[in-house]
Amino acid sequence: MNETVLTVTGNAATRVDCWEAADGLMVARFRLAATARRWDRRREAWTDGHTSFFTVWTRRTLAANVAASVTVGEPLIVRGRLRVREEEHEGRQRLSADIDATAVGHDLSRGTSAFHRVSHSVPELTARRAAAAQGPPGAPPGTPAEAVAGAPAGATGAEPAAGGRPRAESSPPGSGTGP
Repeated sequence: MNETVLTVTGNAATRVDCWEAADGLMVARFRLAATARRWDRRREAWTDGHTSFFTVWTRRTLAANVAASVTVGEPLIVRGRLRVREEEHEGRQRLSADIDATAVGHDLSRGTSAFHRVSHSVPELTARRAAAAQGPPGAPPGTPAEAVAGAPAGATGAEPAAGGRPRAESSPPGSGTGP
C-alpha cells in the first residue's frame, strides 16, 4: 500500500484534546497551522504565504506525551501519514487533511525545550523494585539483599536507571573515581 508520509513544521493552533477510546487506547488530537514564509526581494522583508491547517491524531503513549507537553502557539515538528478526507457539512463538500502522527516534537530552531523520559510501568519490574526497597525478609527496610547471608543469587537491590539499563554501582578498579 502506498502511503504519503510527511513532516510538517508549524504551530499548535488549538489545545490538545485527549481521551481514552472505547478500546482502552489513549487518543489525542490538535490542529496544526503551517504558514509558508517567503523573502520578498522587492520589499526586503519576510512575508506570510497561505496557511494550511492539519488535524494531528496521536495514539497510545504519544497521545499522553503530547497532551502533557504541547500548548497553543508552540512551534512543532510533526511526522506521520497524511489522510485527506472528503465529507459533507451543512450541505457542502469539505476536504480535511489529517496527519496520523508517529512523532511530534518542539521545533528547536525557534526555542528551547527540556526533555523528560517517561517511565513505562511494567508490573513485574514494579513488584521487584518494591521488594528491593523493602529489603530481604527479616532485615530492616532498605537493607541491600547482598548484605544478608542467604539472599537469592543476583538480588542486589539496585534499580535500573532510566532507559532500562542498570546503573554502575562503582567505577572500574584503578580508575580512582569509585567509592
